[in-house]
Amino acid sequence: MQQQSPIGIFDSGYGGLTVFRSIAEKLPAYDYIYLGDNARSPYGDHSFDTIYRYTLECVEWLFSKGCKLVILACNTASAKALRTIQQKDLPLKYPDRRVLGVIRPTAEVIGNFTSSKQVGVMGTRGTINSKSYLLEINKFFPDIEVHQQACPMWVPIIENNEHLQPGADFFVKEYCEALLAQSAEIDCVLLACTHYPLLLPKLKTVLPSDINILTQGEIVATSLVDYLQRHPEIEEQLGKNNLKSFYTSGDPEAFDEHASIFFGEALQSSKM
Repeated sequence: MQQQSPIGIFDSGYGGLTVFRSIAEKLPAYDYIYLGDNARSPYGDHSFDTIYRYTLECVEWLFSKGCKLVILACNTASAKALRTIQQKDLPLKYPDRRVLGVIRPTAEVIGNFTSSKQVGVMGTRGTINSKSYLLEINKFFPDIEVHQQACPMWVPIIENNEHLQPGADFFVKEYCEALLAQSAEIDCVLLACTHYPLLLPKLKTVLPSDINILTQGEIVATSLVDYLQRHPEIEEQLGKNNLKSFYTSGDPEAFDEHASIFFGEALQSSKM
């Protein structure tokens, strides 16, 4: 009898929990293992090679826990590691495993949220410098002009639970103004980091009310539902016992304290 496989969800830290939350709401019956590489977070300013190495190590760890399908719920890892893992590592070592990211599903639908064809993308330095969104959005919507803005202070602010404090206001305003200065016609802003939804209350006070602010949880969850419908050979291997396990490369006690902010409920993690 074939062993049932959990869906692996990986992030460099806590942000992927916002995606996990949406996936679990849309696909509640499945089994999941979440891994946050908190000991080496944040990934945003690391080199391509370092992020690829870190991401591959974590993906292989999830494989060792029985995961046949892994979601990189991290924009930086999706931008800097996913393609190499899909094209090099999976065919050679794990031909029966699949790894998906968050960039392509978002690029596939972003055209539905803009009338002006002027889109803003806010992300970590790693995501922005990779130009992954420029390339992916252009594949599906060549008429859309993408304006990018790196927001290097946002992840540290959020991970230190300062995102709703007055001290965060300066950096929220600074990066939003820098983005909008690139074009007065931007009518859609993508939060291309899974941490950033926690800044939504402040972003809504800074960005004009007629701008669509996109977060990725719902988009990625909907895309995963579609993927499983199109790939029954993967779907039939997945466990459906409504089990959720959480792991961190850092301190589990510290992870549990912060993770509930992202996941929306208390949880208990174990050391990777």
